[in-house]
Amino acid sequence: MTLALKNPYLAALEWQIAQGADEGIADAPVDRTLTPVLTIADDVPSMSSPKPRVVSKSADVSIADLGGTAQAVLEATKLAASCQTLEELSAAIAAFDGLSIKKTASNMVFSDGHPCARVMVVGEAPGADEDRMGKPFVGVSGQLLDKILASIDLSRTDDTPEKAVYISNILNWRPPGNRTPSPQEVEISLPFIERHIALVKPQYLILSGGVAAKALLRSGESISKLRGRFHDFTPATDGIAQAGFVIPSIPTYHPSYLLRTPSQKKAVWMDMLMLLEKLK
Repeated sequence: MTLALKNPYLAALEWQIAQGADEGIADAPVDRTLTPVLTIADDVPSMSSPKPRVVSKSADVSIADLGGTAQAVLEATKLAASCQTLEELSAAIAAFDGLSIKKTASNMVFSDGHPCARVMVVGEAPGADEDRMGKPFVGVSGQLLDKILASIDLSRTDDTPEKAVYISNILNWRPPGNRTPSPQEVEISLPFIERHIALVKPQYLILSGGVAAKALLRSGESISKLRGRFHDFTPATDGIAQAGFVIPSIPTYHPSYLLRTPSQKKAVWMDMLMLLEKLK
């Protein structure tokens, strides 16, 4: 007996009908085995002449967005140099729109402690607790900093300049997510912190962490290589301080780093002993 083979196209059509595809959607059948012909639209713009980006004048953009970091640094330098008091400097930083992180922060973090103290601590940037309270070093790392300072008889709450400490940061606004400040953010903020130091005129600086140490000392070395000895700090921004303005500075590890790496507490203790010897 001879078996008749069913037409494969007919079998495929019957399968589609069984699946519910029993209605055509085109007037003519489509042969999908043919190679498609691609056409180029006439209105596609040339890749060699992209349309310029237009920024609305009403858009909420920062100076850094419009004119770049150089323009923001120029504006920050002009504002910082014009400030003759700490109150004026605080107001200038609050009004400055050259840092986009200002938009995501809750509060400006300017300073804490005695403004006439012999020792000034400069950290990196505010964290979540600092952003919430508007003061530097008030979180867990701040509590450790207070213990470190107390070990050499210094305190941010002391009323006498000899035993008091004044505290600030390179950045006055918290970076989103407590991330490390970008090089551009540090560069824009430098005129303000350098003017801050020039107005306080401390006898000694404690540079807490690699960001603060490398920024203020204009060094590319790591904090592990910078710590353990004193360095001369001189403001590098024009017009920020008088000629010959130099402050001995001791870089050391940031308290937040010590919380993660307790083995380095001994190194910080050695740095504090060096400072104590200077204070005596």
